[in-house]
Amino acid sequence: MQRSFHLFISKLKKRAALFPYIPRTLILVWSAARGWMIAWSVVLIIQGFLPVAFVYLTKIVVNNLVDVIQAGGSWTSIQPMLVSVLLMALIMLAQELLRGFSGYINTAQSECVKDYISELTHRKSTSIDLAFFDSPDYYDRLHRALHESRHRPQSLIQSTGSLLQNGITIFAMAAVLIPYGWWLPLALFISVIPAFYVVFQYRLRMYRWRIANTQNVRRTWYYESILTFRNSAAELRSFQWGDHFRSAYQKLRRQLRDENLELTRNQGLSEFAAGTMALLITGGAMVWMIWQVIQGFYSLGDLALFYSAFNQGQNLMRTILGNMGDIYDNSLFLEDLFKFLELEPEIKEPAQPIPVPQTLVNGIRFKNISFRYPGSQRFVIQNFDLEVPAGKIAAIVGANGAGKTTLIKLLNRFYDPQEGSILIDDVNLREFNLEDLRGKITIMFQEPVQLYSTAQENISFGDLKINPDETEIRKAADAAGLGPIIEKLPQEFDTLLGKFFEGGTDLSVGEWQRIALARAFFRNAPIILLDEPTSAMDPWAEVDWLRRFRTLAKNRTAIIITHRFTTAAFADVIHVMDEGHIVESGQHEQLISGGGRYAKSWIDQMGKWFPTSPIDDQLLK
Repeated sequence: MQRSFHLFISKLKKRAALFPYIPRTLILVWSAARGWMIAWSVVLIIQGFLPVAFVYLTKIVVNNLVDVIQAGGSWTSIQPMLVSVLLMALIMLAQELLRGFSGYINTAQSECVKDYISELTHRKSTSIDLAFFDSPDYYDRLHRALHESRHRPQSLIQSTGSLLQNGITIFAMAAVLIPYGWWLPLALFISVIPAFYVVFQYRLRMYRWRIANTQNVRRTWYYESILTFRNSAAELRSFQWGDHFRSAYQKLRRQLRDENLELTRNQGLSEFAAGTMALLITGGAMVWMIWQVIQGFYSLGDLALFYSAFNQGQNLMRTILGNMGDIYDNSLFLEDLFKFLELEPEIKEPAQPIPVPQTLVNGIRFKNISFRYPGSQRFVIQNFDLEVPAGKIAAIVGANGAGKTTLIKLLNRFYDPQEGSILIDDVNLREFNLEDLRGKITIMFQEPVQLYSTAQENISFGDLKINPDETEIRKAADAAGLGPIIEKLPQEFDTLLGKFFEGGTDLSVGEWQRIALARAFFRNAPIILLDEPTSAMDPWAEVDWLRRFRTLAKNRTAIIITHRFTTAAFADVIHVMDEGHIVESGQHEQLISGGGRYAKSWIDQMGKWFPTSPIDDQLLK
């Protein structure tokens, strides 16, 4: 028995611990819409007292009506009743007016809160480490923070407001009932205790069910995106995936629907049982009051007041319980929002940052680096050393999974290595301010983002800190070999790219890649990082671009990750990477004559078709 009691207290404390999110939510809403919150509070207090005034006037009107009947309907006896009826009408009119005004305030407040929370979540999601995006748990948190918590704070505020409003009304109703018997407010409270238990029990069950099924809900969204988004439309039809993904979606939706309905059905049955008990208590109280009226202790007006007060009191108690259930439910989900907003990056800023050099003197050095991704026990690179001289172009080649792209991520400090250090001009990356470091690096990723804006805006996104200059934009476009492509677009640089919005023009994969290259070139940074920059180019376009790039990269330090040996061959130095280590380094001719792994791969890739090197001699100079 004692163990059960302690278990009950423990559960109660655990659930009560969620209610501190209410003050934090009030602060959040105050920050987002303080003016609307003040107006909301004033309206709430007025709405709390109006029902009590209406109930009290009910007693006066009924007693006045009895007086009118006894006086034979004389005008003198009717006048007091008309005043009371007029006051009741004014109260009803005020309630309707305030209800409409309250709806307007709630909508305005809700929109402000949604935008404010979006700003907070967007700011957090763009500031946390890239490592968070490697975790399914992060996506579950993000899903609940974005898709559940956007409306939860406002819902919590509305529920709390309704609770306070109804609380004002119920205490006033209790004061009205006490003269008829001290036990009546107590009976009113006891009648709703079963409903209280049902509300909280099933809100908790529903929350646990939603938490347990977050991934299933996200999976239905994933299936739906496969079925409806453009980027999967061609393969969906080619491989006839439609039936498979429709079936998978419907099966999962059926499971979620059945479980949800079962919870709702059980809750409905429990609420019916609790409601029946409440009706029995109400019936008993009414029988007692009618008997008191028959005995002559109270008037018909007293009976009307009692019935109205007790009935409204019970409805208010149910509403209050519903409000408390909503508050509890929203508090459960707001825990996810506030925990998401409390996420802190592991990549720390230095206390006294050193400026990143505008032009490199010594170059970049990876010194005894060992790194594994979060949650993995396998080192991608281990005891890794590499030096890229300042002002030179270095190409890194190797098989998939060798760790090439990881080097770019580490150089941008998306991650920190577990061991070793990365140096720029003999200064550890950890000594630089993150924004300054990333601002001094221009990068093109292997799968660049397709931005659905104009061609000019696409390129200018390479550096949002400067005003887009048309000359510089055209220069970056020419460096990427975009000139002839832009000229063929309907409105040239003002053409909207992509088919996501009306009036857009789509590009080929290679053309999108050149847009990303131009975006990277638009940033005049001392370090250039390119991941597979020519993978979608034809051989003619590749040679043309390589010539342009050598001019563009003059006096800048560049690292190119590539599988194409024709791209690697033009670099000042080539590093061959395998299983997280550099196994060969040198210029193209040196590596070919050395007969090592690079030479063998060159012959495998090119020698079957080209007995001599196809690379333009001028390009290698």
